[in-house]
Amino acid sequence: MKYTKIISGLCFYLAIALTAISHTGCTPDEIDGGLAPAPRSEMVQFTATPSEDNDNIIIFTNTTPGAFRAIWDFGNGSAAEGAQVSSAYPTKGSYTVKLTIITNGGYASNTQTINIAETDVSMLDREDYNTLTGGGASNAAGKTWVIDRHQAGHLGVGPVEETSPIWWSAPANDKASEGLYDDEMTFNLNGFAYTYQNNGDTFVNGANAAGLGGTAQADDYTLSHTPPTDMTWSIVDEGSKKFLVLTNGGFLGYYTGVSRYEILTLTENELYLKAGDGVNPALSWWLRLVPEGYTVPVTPRTNKMENMFDSFDGNGNMVWKKDQLTFNESYDNPAPLAPNTSPKVAMYIKQEGEPYAFANLFADYTYNFDLSSRNVFKLKVFMPSYNDYTSTAGYDWAIKNMLKQVSMKLQDGTSGAPWETQVEIKKEVTQLDKWVELTFDFSEFADRKDLNRIVIQIGGEGHYIPGIFFIDDFRLE
Repeated sequence: MKYTKIISGLCFYLAIALTAISHTGCTPDEIDGGLAPAPRSEMVQFTATPSEDNDNIIIFTNTTPGAFRAIWDFGNGSAAEGAQVSSAYPTKGSYTVKLTIITNGGYASNTQTINIAETDVSMLDREDYNTLTGGGASNAAGKTWVIDRHQAGHLGVGPVEETSPIWWSAPANDKASEGLYDDEMTFNLNGFAYTYQNNGDTFVNGANAAGLGGTAQADDYTLSHTPPTDMTWSIVDEGSKKFLVLTNGGFLGYYTGVSRYEILTLTENELYLKAGDGVNPALSWWLRLVPEGYTVPVTPRTNKMENMFDSFDGNGNMVWKKDQLTFNESYDNPAPLAPNTSPKVAMYIKQEGEPYAFANLFADYTYNFDLSSRNVFKLKVFMPSYNDYTSTAGYDWAIKNMLKQVSMKLQDGTSGAPWETQVEIKKEVTQLDKWVELTFDFSEFADRKDLNRIVIQIGGEGHYIPGIFFIDDFRLE
């Protein structure tokens, strides 16, 4: 169509502008006939009608002529898309509802104020509301939460697609010198009020510091900050997920540039959250909070050694995690010949570039290893000759080429810097394009009682060279 390039550009900017809710791009059917005049704000019209069963549930209907998409921000922390939608308003008050429409000529927005006359107490009696606020509407003081400073993992960072902070996890009291551990965050169901008491300073992610008037920099630091006094909270359900949303630029303790947190755990004594990053959308931050005055009971780890094995054909008991690695746990054997005729193996792919300089595969355990009883691991590896083992690129301290090597490390996965106390065995692979079995004997570390993580790293670390490898038949002897 002759308007394809124009419409493509329009869709691109709409995708940026309409961040309240995701939606698909423009289609040829929607733009058939070319561009119409751009809509104006006053053209955007909608009705707001209380439902027959409850005056606190409002039905919204888009009445704008020529609109083929309608995107709503209900003013209560939730959003939706559709010609006719509804939203619940449990508490009395005034809410600004925004409708954004898309037509053949562009997009425009308009708002209306919705007035809710009375609070519907029955709509407030929710388990998540009661847990977050310490009893719901009956608790006038609300519930105060603090960062769980005494537990490892109270802060962490990792890729947005991961379910845990695989890049870094804070040890207990790791930020004691920063303005974080004295912060108090109170949630009250009365008026959905959120109060943040930071005692004058806030610990910020350096890259996002400008959002609080600071200077953006590489390192995190503490800056002076006075939180607003008129913040509110809401819990938004989106499919199987729940999100805690704070208004007026509110945030929880450690500032990462966002006011929206995915709720991973919400119990009487734990609030575990996953937050975005205001500057880098590829990052996520994890925060663990506990009620003020509560200390998590410490359960001592036992030392033992249980069977560990994985043949990557559905027979195994390993739960593998990836750190900047592409890993396929069921891949056709590239060379089904002795000593490995198994039809399925695992494919280990290290991508090119600095972000993948430390790619590895690991498995965590809830107990510490007793290396005095069992300490020998075996692993089969296939190292293709088509990888580039000669080019160099990487950190100055590193060996900058891909190594014909497999490293196995045992670490304390509860530490914020597990590599500092790790034990490591490296094995050179002298035969390419065939399966070889490697043995890793950790008997010399039998006195270590603090190790609970297994790490497998192929090709070395600190370099930027990509590579593809295959592994199979991991086991503890």
